[in-house]
Amino acid sequence: MDYLSALLPSTVMAVAFTVLIVTIVKNQGGPNKSKEDAAVDAAFAQAEASGQKSAE
Repeated sequence: MDYLSALLPSTVMAVAFTVLIVTIVKNQGGPNKSKEDAAVDAAFAQAEASGQKSAE
């Protein structure tokens, strides 16, 4: 039974990591892509605007 208690945490972490990777891959692109792209574009525009204000 010692080997079972030694392998259980590793197995749980491996399954959790696999679920995390699958979730990340599924959320790439698709209907969420345009929303993510818009958020990134807005952040870049804000950064450029603040950079131009400080340069003046």
